[in-house]
Amino acid sequence: MAGLPIAVVDDERFDGHRSMEPHPERPERLVAARAGLKRAVAAEQWARVAARPVSDEEVLRVHSESYLRRLRDALGAGWGHIDADTFFCPETEEAAWLAAGGAVELCRAVVEGPTRRGLALLRPPGHHACPSRAMGFCLLNNIAIAAADALAQGLSRVAIVDWDVHHGNGTQDIFYDDARVLFISLHQSPLYPGTGRVEERGARGGEGYTVNVPMPPGSGPNAYGAAFREVVLPVLGSFGAELVLVSSGLDGHRRDPLAQLELDAECFGAMTSALVEHVDEAGHGRLALFLEGGYDLEAIEESVYAMAASLRGERYGLAEGALSPGEARSLGRAKAHVGES
Repeated sequence: MAGLPIAVVDDERFDGHRSMEPHPERPERLVAARAGLKRAVAAEQWARVAARPVSDEEVLRVHSESYLRRLRDALGAGWGHIDADTFFCPETEEAAWLAAGGAVELCRAVVEGPTRRGLALLRPPGHHACPSRAMGFCLLNNIAIAAADALAQGLSRVAIVDWDVHHGNGTQDIFYDDARVLFISLHQSPLYPGTGRVEERGARGGEGYTVNVPMPPGSGPNAYGAAFREVVLPVLGSFGAELVLVSSGLDGHRRDPLAQLELDAECFGAMTSALVEHVDEAGHGRLALFLEGGYDLEAIEESVYAMAASLRGERYGLAEGALSPGEARSLGRAKAHVGES
């Protein structure tokens, strides 16, 4: 499927979401991401997917009605903060609603074809947004809204891989008891938001469909390569998703100011390549990546380049090599909990 165009969602109105004070989640992040995409993929290889405002019906599949009402009321104030981290401005509601609607449209394009690869350059990010709470720079949970729509459109099983350096607590909460959605998170621990322990495995009918792989500070490409080979890919293979989505935070890069992992752009390319190979072997070929965190502009450009190049068919290999004692212990604990009945 390497010859097919890549579906891309981007919109200059995402840039309107900005803080009055210096903030790491800033419009320049998308400038860097766009530069990486343009270097990797010629414009004629893009299948542009227009963002549009998400509907209340789509939002309410994952967020509560009371939260949606409170969020709209808050955003109506113009400039301000929902919490110490999560800001808004007069353009935020438009950007957030377009980002979530663009996520839905990207998934529909990937599911319906003919393209089978997608990349969404979204702001604000979404994976910390819980059913009834905004947090961690996130207002609406873009990837969860898109996954829920894919299920509503007729798919039976959707997998979400979250490699943002911060645990995707909002996405986990939304699908914690839902066996139709497999949620796999690789993240630094300890780190904000303090969730994502290996013991968090889902509840009720969804038990076993949440898989957390917390990694210690300093973890690098070798550890993430091993995590993919020994946990992520086997679990995906057993689940049999009809669509794989990625919360593609880039803040695990060694240059990022908000965390302490040692990943590089090639690692993000390698994880993307591994998922491309997985979805092709599964027979459906459907893979869509959604920008979440990532706050060093050079790291963003390099990493988006590697991911986009992987989507168009360039092959990056997962790193192999010795793990530190801390990396080996963390991976061993994650594997042991995946193996529980």
